[in-house]
Amino acid sequence: MPEPLTSAIRVRGLKKQYGSRNAVNGIDLEIGVGEVFGILGPNGAGKTTTVEILEGYRKPDSGTVEVLGLDPWGQGDALKPRIGVMLQSGGLSPGLKPLETLRLYAAFYQSPDEPKRLLDLVGLNDSAQTPIRRLSGGQYQRLSLALALIGRPELLFLDEPTAGMDPRARATTWEIIQALSEQGVTIVLTTHNLAEAETLCGRIAIIDKGSVVAEGSPGELTGAVIRSELVFTSTPGLDTETLQRSLGVRAEMCRETTSGTYVVEAPTSTELVRAVVNFLHEVNAPLFSLATGQATLEDVFLQLTEETP
Repeated sequence: MPEPLTSAIRVRGLKKQYGSRNAVNGIDLEIGVGEVFGILGPNGAGKTTTVEILEGYRKPDSGTVEVLGLDPWGQGDALKPRIGVMLQSGGLSPGLKPLETLRLYAAFYQSPDEPKRLLDLVGLNDSAQTPIRRLSGGQYQRLSLALALIGRPELLFLDEPTAGMDPRARATTWEIIQALSEQGVTIVLTTHNLAEAETLCGRIAIIDKGSVVAEGSPGELTGAVIRSELVFTSTPGLDTETLQRSLGVRAEMCRETTSGTYVVEAPTSTELVRAVVNFLHEVNAPLFSLATGQATLEDVFLQLTEETP
């Protein structure tokens, strides 16, 4: 009896070239069973090519790829029944209805999930008999998620899963993703919604120009980028030049962003807080609030994928 998998995906030295362009340039990845793993990157970074190779839709030029212990290109027939793929848009017949579409897809699997149960799960019961062409963007996305789940996948690929959804549908989808992970389903998530990635993903890889430029948990990634700042609110219109000199920071690091809200971009410390309080005391201005900030995932993403001349 084979030992259970500990890694759902293993990638070593993955390369893919289109003409003279290196779409994927030596990527290494390892994704554990039951993990929610995010792949982020700007348009053209190599995300789509990488995911399509993992799904078995593109053949790599070099490197090794194992998905659920199989070669996705050479053993695609064995792999595809075990994975679910949620595409961002397109591919569904506009004249069909959600329930009949799910029943059609269910016929491709030996042990499919129940179509009506999935419609209820994604909140589409009321639209079960609505032609797909009449669904809103968010409803279409929810149907795409249900179709990705119809085969009870061990591994789920989600591309912009909540695009076009209203806040309630988005929250429901996040709950579904978290529940699937708790059941042992591995999820690979590509999204431009960095808050979504930060909320759902245990680990994230940021890809730029065909290479992984950073990888780790959201906390590890944000902790690796220094963007400390101190934000306080007081009387509008304070002299920021005098404030800057009092704090001993450069002029561009100290500004009033909105009326009465001041940002000091500097490593936070007890001394900096004390200097702000002393300044306000000297100019006889009140301190309404004070908070320190740290790097967000968006800060990390922008810093690592910034275009260089």
